[in-house]
Formats: sequence, C-alpha cells, structure tokens
Amino acid sequence: MKETKRVEIDVGGKTIVLETGLLAGQAAGAVTVRMADTMLLCAVTCTNAPREGIDYFPLQVEYREKFYAAGRFPGGFFKREARPSEKEVLTARFTDRPIRPLFPKTYRNDVQINSLLLSADGEHEADVLNIIAASAALTISEIPFLGPIGGVRVGRIDGQFVLNPTHSQMATCDLDLVYTSLRDLPVMIEGCAKEVGEADLVAAMKLGHAECVKIIDAQLELRRLLGLPDKVAEEPTGATPLLEKARELARDDMHGVFMIDARKERDARLTAVSESLKARLLETFPEMTDEEYRVTFEDLETEVVRRLVLEEGRRPDGRGADDLRELEAQVGLLPRAHGSAVFSRGETQALGTVTLGTVSDTQGVDAITGGPDEKKFMLHYNFPPYCTGEVGRLGSTGRREIGHGALAERSLKQVMPPDYPYTVRLVSDIMSSNGSSSMASVCVGSLALMDAGIPITKPVAGISIGLFSNAEKSLLITDIMGAEDHCGDMDFKVAGTREGITGFQVDLKIRGLAWELVEGAFQKAREARIRLLDFMSTVIAEPRPELSAYAPRLQQIKIDPEKIGAVIGPGGKVIRRIQETTGVQIDIEDDGTVTFFSANKDGMDAAVREVEMITAEVEEGAIYEGTVTGIKDFGAFVQVLPGQEGLVHISELADFRVRAVEDICKVGDTMKVKCIAVEGDRIRLSRRAAMDELGGGGEGGDRPPREERDERDGDDRPPRRPGDDRDRGRGGDRGRGGDRGRDGDRSRGGDRGRGGDRSRGGDRGRGGDRSRGGDRGRGGDRDRGSDRGGDRGGGRDRW
Repeated sequence: MKETKRVEIDVGGKTIVLETGLLAGQAAGAVTVRMADTMLLCAVTCTNAPREGIDYFPLQVEYREKFYAAGRFPGGFFKREARPSEKEVLTARFTDRPIRPLFPKTYRNDVQINSLLLSADGEHEADVLNIIAASAALTISEIPFLGPIGGVRVGRIDGQFVLNPTHSQMATCDLDLVYTSLRDLPVMIEGCAKEVGEADLVAAMKLGHAECVKIIDAQLELRRLLGLPDKVAEEPTGATPLLEKARELARDDMHGVFMIDARKERDARLTAVSESLKARLLETFPEMTDEEYRVTFEDLETEVVRRLVLEEGRRPDGRGADDLRELEAQVGLLPRAHGSAVFSRGETQALGTVTLGTVSDTQGVDAITGGPDEKKFMLHYNFPPYCTGEVGRLGSTGRREIGHGALAERSLKQVMPPDYPYTVRLVSDIMSSNGSSSMASVCVGSLALMDAGIPITKPVAGISIGLFSNAEKSLLITDIMGAEDHCGDMDFKVAGTREGITGFQVDLKIRGLAWELVEGAFQKAREARIRLLDFMSTVIAEPRPELSAYAPRLQQIKIDPEKIGAVIGPGGKVIRRIQETTGVQIDIEDDGTVTFFSANKDGMDAAVREVEMITAEVEEGAIYEGTVTGIKDFGAFVQVLPGQEGLVHISELADFRVRAVEDICKVGDTMKVKCIAVEGDRIRLSRRAAMDELGGGGEGGDRPPREERDERDGDDRPPRRPGDDRDRGRGGDRGRGGDRGRDGDRSRGGDRGRGGDRSRGGDRGRGGDRSRGGDRGRGGDRDRGSDRGGDRGGGRDRW
C-alpha cells in the first residue's frame, strides 16, 4: 500500500481521523474522514480553465450513500443505487452552502466535489463529516479555496450540550444545530429546536466554534504532512472597464429606478434603463458579449441597491429597516382539502394544503447511516415558474425545493402532537415569489394545520433577516425581498413560536458573520415573529375542534400482541377480508395498538366489532350466539368467537332428557349458549342455561312440537319384546319380585306399582295428557321403559 498521511482530532471526546494517500490518487485532492465506524471519502477535481462564455462559478457538490456501507442490498427490483435520495440532496446542500462563498469572486473554473459513504455504523451521522471531508480535500488541493472550515453538530440533552451526538442521543435532544465556521467567524448554521431561546442557541454556536478551530488546524497540518506550503488564494480587486463606464452612464438612472416602490413599475423602468445602457456601451465596447453585459449590469444594480440601503437608509420598496410587508391570509380556501390556507407577505404568496392519511401512508426512509426509518409528517415545497412570472421547465423536484421544504418541515414538526396517529402531508405551493418563500411556507403551513383540526401545540411563524455591510457600516433589515436577497450579504431565516425557536438556516455571501450581528439578527427575527403570530391569530387563533368532513376518521383499540397473528390471518387473509367488506383501513402496531381509518361510521363499527370478536376471550357467565361446528354423541361443538369454540354437553342442550344431539341441532345452526366454565383451553357451554336466563327456555317450550316428535321418533322406536303386554306405566303389574317382596310375592308396588292408580302423570302431565307414566312416552305411544317393567326382576334389560 502507498504511504498515507493522517491526523486525528478529539471533538467532544470522540476521535475524528483525516487520512489521504490511499484512495482516488488522480483527484486534485482526496481525503477520507472517519468517526467510530462511519467513514466517507471526498474527492475534488477541477478544470484547467473556465468554459467559454461562463459568467458564474460552476461548483457542483455531490454526496452518495452506498448500501454496502451498512451491509445491505438496495431495495426494489433493481439492486443498484439510482437517483439521489432526499437525505443525500440535503447533505450535499449542507456542504455546498458554507463552501461556495470561499472561492475568489472571479474564479470560473468548474469544480466538482464528490463524496461517497463507505461505512456506516448506524449511530454516527455522516452529514457533518462530509463538510469536514470536502474542506480537507480542497485544502490539500491547489484549487484556490479560501478555507479551511470546520463543522460540528451540537445537541442538548437535559440542558447539557452534546457534541456530535449519536442517533440514540438525538432522540432525546431538544436542539439539533449544524454549525460551520472559519477560524474566527461562523459561516453557516442550520437545524431545528424545540422552542429553544435565542441566547441558548448562540451559546451552542460558540461551543461548536471552539471545536471547529481544532478541525481547521488539523486540515492545515494534513497539508503540511504532504510537504505542501501554506495555500495563499488572492482576491482580485478593482472594477472592470465595462463596469466603470456603466457607472458613468447609468448610475443616476438606476438610482431613480430603485426609488419606485411598486415592483411592476420598477421592473419595467429597469428594463428600459438596461436596454438603453447596453446600446450606449456597445458604442464604446463593440466587442462586448451579451454575457459580459449581463454581468456588468448585475454588478451595477447591486452597487446601487447597496448604496441606497447603507448610505441613504432606503430599501427598494421604501420600507424602513424593521418594517414588514403587507400581510394577508385566509383559511378554509379549498372545499375538499382536509385543511387549507393562503398566506401573503407583500408579493410573496403561498398556498398550503393538508392531507390526513393512515399509517400505511408514511414515507419510508432508507436510513443507511441510522436514525428514523419513516416519516409521518412531511412538507413538500413547490416553486413553479409562474410564481416569478417566468416561463420555465417543469420537471423533477429541484434541490432548492427539497431544501426549502426540509427547512419548513423541521420548523413545524416541533409543534406536531406527539404520537399523532395520522400521517400528515403538508404541501406549500408558491403562488407568487418576491423573497423569503420558505418562511411564508412556515406561516401558511401553521395556518393550514390549524384549519385541518390538527392539535399543534402552538402556532409557528417564520421570517428572514438580511444584511448590508461595507468596511464602515453594517445594517440588518427585516423581511427581505428578492432584490435585497440578491444584492445583500445574508439570508438569516428563523422560525418559531412565541416561546422559542423551532427552525433556522443561515446562508452568507460574505466570509463570516460577526457575533454581534448573529445576536442582533436573532433579536430582530424574534420581534418580527411576534408581530406575524399576532396577525395570524386574527385569521385562526387555534386548531379547529373537529376534523374536516372529508378526512378519514380514526378509532384505536388495544389487543393482546399475541392475538395479532389471528387478526392478520394466514397470508393476511383475515385482515384483507375485513378491510374489503367494511371499506376500513386497518393498521396494527407491534404493541397491539389497532388503528381503524374510515369516513364511514357503519363500516368503522363493523370492522372494530370483527377485530374485537377475533381477539376477545370467552368469559365465564357470558351469553353468546354461536354456530354449531360439530356433532358428537356426547354433545355439540359451538363456535362462540372466531377461532374459539366450546362443547355443549348433551345434558346441557335442554332441560329435559335429550336422546340424541341431532334432535336439537345440526351443523351450521346458530345457537344461544352460556359459558359455564373455562378450564384452560377447554370451554364448557350450556344451551339450557342460556335459555333459562333469557326467559325463552322451559321443558315444554323448548321441546319440538308433538307432531315433529312423532314423525322423528316413531320409526326409530326399538321393537317391543315378545309377550310384553305392559301398560307402559311405571305402576300396573310391574314389580321387582311379586307382591312387593324381594322374593316371591314381594313386589315393589303390588297393586301400588310406583303409584298404583297413582300415575306420576295421569292428567297431571306437564304437556297436556302427557304423563311421566301412562301415555307419556317420549314419542307418541312410546313408553319410557319398554322392557324396563313387566317381568323384569332382578336384572335390568335396558336398551
């Protein structure tokens, strides 16, 4: 192996290792960065000269995660990584924003930063490591980079700051700050918080800054280990001849343009000035290209706007430094959306819509580096060409849209109710844009969530603070518009509630922001945020008490986790049947929480009832309406709950003697039964007890009619024994041994029998002429004993 160079840095008790010389040897600079078992490679390359006609700095930052880093296969049919995920795009933006301002303003060579995740331990995130790797690779290269920079993540657990927390620790943090800086000043912050105060956030930044200095020193050491001299990148100064002539010809005209408050009138006048200036410049510089003129005109525009703001205290639309643009808002705009709102701040307008879904609507996340693997709250931001009055290509979601949506999403996620059972999708469609549309998305999102009846803990508003500065003066301005964003030095976005900050993102065009400006920007953002929240409360003060009529209703029950398999059924057969027959979406969690989603109450009730039946336990003393599933000589098996059946013994079928189970029921019959005992897995049931308790039983009432008994039993009666002239009564001449004695004349009853003339039935029988002797029999003339009486002495000749 080649000789490698490496340095180690202790950051918050964790070791970060920078190494070069092993991989990507043909790149202009290549470095691996490792913390624990999370490791990535960053390789930078550049062209030798600018492309012809290019008038901007073509920096390209790419970050890719490979599934092999976590020992996994890519999901889906194609087992190969495809287009970048949202996570990869956001990580690349984390790296791009602090690095982009650190190149000479006139540098136009193509620069490409390619990062590749090589190993992931599932606990240590790679996004901050990528910032360090990119800076280190640029530092050891000969690309004119005005760094290096350091990057660190700061969390807070129980009031204590934690540097580079793991995913497990992040789950309990109330602050997630990604901080990057030069040796002296911060260059970017981004993250979210659970209503953290401004002073606490500044304290976290200063803690992170001390660690960034260590990381910066380590990168310079790595360059020295390679035997390279300290890098010196010079910034060209002075105006071009084109710009000097443009100032002479059109500065006063441009000044007049930016004294016009109305944007449309101002833009029309600016176009006229531009056309006139171009024609006059061509007289002096006939070789001037369109691209050269465009750059010159933009530089002149920036100069004029900055001079107006810094020297005359006038903003392009005439506002004061702390003034908000005109505010307008409305909720309940769309009749079928579950929640909707429109919010306007000046010429920036956003339409917010909310959709409530089930657990099955969650967004899956391929969390290669660890962290949550799904999202139940998502915000999607769209920026169509018409919002700026332009014609543009409509294609896949751009990086800017992904980044702005992520900022608004994490700002609002902090106030979502914990363990909210619905999946929530919030969409912000920008209808018109003139600066700070991401913060308008936060405001409209908060209004739309409340209109949907989602019980957010507090409303959230967002505002952007800008900066104009020169060597003598710095001025912070509130609620920047497009021209101020384009011509200014900073876009300092802060979102939060009245109590604290929930989301933030700071982008700089200058190389570092003084700490007093950081604190001043947070203070101005807070003041503006309170004014915005006051206005929003006049539109809707709190979440609606009821969900939209078109939103799915939700009901939850808890079941024994061991019963989950029974509800799902083999291959999902049971749960699919319930969903198809009731039209209800059913989601089951591992802890036994079953969630039902439906807009139809009857379907919801039916689905809940079925699941409860499947998971219910048979209770002793309860009465059920079951189905006969089997017939045996000794009784009937009855299913009282899905998958649960018990035995009704033949003696419990009725309150009279049942000769055969088939006399009472057959397979498929429904039967009311009472549970009389649960003995382990055995369930004993009683039809007789159920009929008695329900009041529909009784020996006569529950027996089949006489005609049915005659038809059923007549032919099945056993043949009478020869010579049997008994009168079928229990009395008569029946004796067990003559005249009552046990021997000889001793009969058990003599003329008395068991009753002599006193039959137990006679006219007394419970069923009309039915006596328990005499004519009773159990079927027609069938006597109860047949051969049981007569000459039956001693032994019992019973059939």
